[in-house]
Amino acid sequence: MSKSKDSGAIGIILKYLNGQNRPHSTQDVFSNLQREHGLGKTVVVKAVEQLAQQDKIKEKVYGKQKIYFADQEQFPSVSDSELRNLDAQISKLSTTLQGTQQSCRQLESELKDLNKSMTNEEMLKEIKQLKAECSRHQEKLQKIKSATNHVTPEQKEKVYSERKQFCKEWKTRKRMEEVGVETDEDLNVTLPDI
Repeated sequence: MSKSKDSGAIGIILKYLNGQNRPHSTQDVFSNLQREHGLGKTVVVKAVEQLAQQDKIKEKVYGKQKIYFADQEQFPSVSDSELRNLDAQISKLSTTLQGTQQSCRQLESELKDLNKSMTNEEMLKEIKQLKAECSRHQEKLQKIKSATNHVTPEQKEKVYSERKQFCKEWKTRKRMEEVGVETDEDLNVTLPDI
């Protein structure tokens, strides 16, 4: 690998670790920078080790695992009161964030409901269709009411009763038929169901 590629990788990694300001393994650095910068695993390992040797970053060893992080001396020291102020700001901003997220969820829910509802034009069209349908049904109902050939429930019951009686009689006569007499089957006549 050329010196310019090495120095480019070293600059990228140093900037990344200082910007993140938290511990990373070489695998973390490789995974996070490989897609954006196309750095290979060996290049990352060599660059991180070189930065640690130059004391530009710090290295800690935990068993077989090594982690690397930004040198904290480069950052300005912060007093306890400043830390408390920062913690208070973080708490306040977290509360604001939660409120904003809740408001956002509520607005998204309203938007979803509004997207499901009809527009004014669609509603007017639907009303027009329903009125036309209602009008057709009223006309049909009026025709039915004005018809003079109604069958009363008593007349209907009488017709069904007579039909049942005639079918019963037909079955009785059928059983009494004698041999040699034409049967219903010969004439392709079927007995209706009762």
